[in-house]
Amino acid sequence: MSTDPAAAIKHSVVDIKPEKKLTVLESHGYVLGKTIGSGSYATVKVASSSRHNCQVAIKIISKFQAPGDYLKKFLPREIEVVKGLKHENLIRFLQAIETTHRVYIVMEYAENGSLLDVIRKDQHIDEKRGRRWFRQLVEAVEYCHERGVVHRDIKCENLLMDHGLNIKLSDFGFARGHMKPKNGVYALSETFCGSYAYASPEILKGVPYRPQDSDVWSMGVVLYAIVFGRLPFDDTNYTQLLKQVQNKVTFPREPKVSAECRNLITKILAPVKTRVQIPQILSDSWLNPAPTVKDQEVDAQARKKELARTPDDHSSRYKKKEISREVLTLHGVRRRLYMRARPSGPTHGSMLTIC
Repeated sequence: MSTDPAAAIKHSVVDIKPEKKLTVLESHGYVLGKTIGSGSYATVKVASSSRHNCQVAIKIISKFQAPGDYLKKFLPREIEVVKGLKHENLIRFLQAIETTHRVYIVMEYAENGSLLDVIRKDQHIDEKRGRRWFRQLVEAVEYCHERGVVHRDIKCENLLMDHGLNIKLSDFGFARGHMKPKNGVYALSETFCGSYAYASPEILKGVPYRPQDSDVWSMGVVLYAIVFGRLPFDDTNYTQLLKQVQNKVTFPREPKVSAECRNLITKILAPVKTRVQIPQILSDSWLNPAPTVKDQEVDAQARKKELARTPDDHSSRYKKKEISREVLTLHGVRRRLYMRARPSGPTHGSMLTIC
């Protein structure tokens, strides 16, 4: 047996295994899982979090692939805006981490997909469910507006579903803060952003607009999509789209939708001067129906079942599914636009596609 000290040292060095270097996310307590969404410069993954003791969603943004305007203007604004928002129907912001090559935005994970998924699965939503989800959306947007935040990109795929199938408004990439009125006067915006199919007439015409009014218009498009299972306007041709949004909205024969619901949609998808505001929407008769005896009996039975439910029942009640970031293409390809300066009217040549 060798007693050479050098050999002993050499042997001990070989036996030492270097410690695995933690990634940036692992050092913050996150372990990445499956991909649930992706775009041209960002990916969204599920992650387990030892810090928050739950699953979270992490948006991973490449600094090399993202447009400069997005990195310098929209992303910092998004982080600033979402940090100050806490509402049960908004996706909760948890943390932002920046490295040389990437930005990570850690958010609440909505495990039951999006409103778009539900519409595709069920073809259209019955008015009882639609009423509940639309009220949740309106209350979330009202909360934002009261705090001077406008979303500017409300659409079905940005409305996620949590474990209890509650609406969670997400993606504040085009949001803007500090928009409270001063002396009763609202600031106008000249940043034309969002999706064609959900864009208000004033955005499509390229004129300065009040973003609160445009958020309301987008909510009307969402309500139409909920109850009819399709979008109200054909966004495959800009010229035709501009004509459609300036005319009174029309409804298909099927599915059957109540006159009260159609009336509310008509009041929302109206010219900006006559368009209803959020307080009027929340007090509308369709959102506040008189309960029937049958409704009361069903609600009473549901409450009894809920009280009898065990904790394990709660956790397994809803089957998990991947979040869909797909686009509602019931009338064709969705287009998203952001314009640097106000033109006389949006044209394909003047838009910057960022997703």
